[in-house]
Amino acid sequence: MLSEFSLIDRFFARRARTTPRAALGIGDDCALLTPRADEMLAISTDMLVEGRHFLADVDPHALGHKALAVNLSDLAAMGAKPRAFTLALALPQARESWLGAFSEGLFEIAERFDCELVGGDTTSGPLNICITVFGEVQPQHALRRDAAQPGDDIWISGTLGDARAGLGVLRGEWPASAEDTAAFRKALEKPEPRVALGIALRGHARAALDISDGLAGDLRHILERSRVNARVDADAVPRSAALRRLPADVQRRCTLAGGDDYELCFTAPVSAREAIEAAGNSVAVHVTRIGTISALQTGAPAIMWHDAAGTPLTLTLQGFDHFHAD
Repeated sequence: MLSEFSLIDRFFARRARTTPRAALGIGDDCALLTPRADEMLAISTDMLVEGRHFLADVDPHALGHKALAVNLSDLAAMGAKPRAFTLALALPQARESWLGAFSEGLFEIAERFDCELVGGDTTSGPLNICITVFGEVQPQHALRRDAAQPGDDIWISGTLGDARAGLGVLRGEWPASAEDTAAFRKALEKPEPRVALGIALRGHARAALDISDGLAGDLRHILERSRVNARVDADAVPRSAALRRLPADVQRRCTLAGGDDYELCFTAPVSAREAIEAAGNSVAVHVTRIGTISALQTGAPAIMWHDAAGTPLTLTLQGFDHFHAD
């Protein structure tokens, strides 16, 4: 039977040492990181809990990918370059086949983004994965939630809704073809963090975040921190060909309030439109304008939804809440 330290050494520590970047990594009480000159550390933590953030029968290779991808997505939203991460892992049992696949998925994406595992912890318990990721960004280039200004365009990267559509198919909420189901499930289980886009947006975008809990809920975080309102064309929100084959009401629910997309939502001045398009093209990520930031007059920040014809929409939308069922 694997012990805690043999588990760490076999599945995590040995591979983590192949490309060391930290001054001191796995093997001591703390890792040591030296910030580069003129750069700040961007730090984020995400926890994935079985039954809340992923299904019990998920492929462990995909789970390893997603566990780090959702953290890298936070760095992308800040315009930060990944540097290192820690992993805290609670396991109901230490199964070698599961650990082998999980660690393979984890390190494949870690190596692709040059992000080194520098420490963590393992224990027995309900399956729970907690990752803290460290990145670097010059303070003047950090894409903060509190920087949106009236008149800014609102942009979205990629497409929204496929992950929620995938969850709906798995739950039997709506049918889909085998091909579309595969596309939806990939979006749900293997999101692609937009790190390169976040870096390309430095100096062009103002405020940004990644869409983890749904556009309707997440965009409000920018509005609240920046003390502004937003006007959004619900029909302009980009969606995949697969999602367009689902009923119109399902499409709207998935794109506006679905969650688990890990695309970037960001604002930028009108004068930056060509630069934003060029930034997207430079990293092969499509970007779409969906609305405008407006001044807050009175009351709480709000989103005014309308359709492609400009007709106001009365929508009751709420993003994913980690303490309530979807």
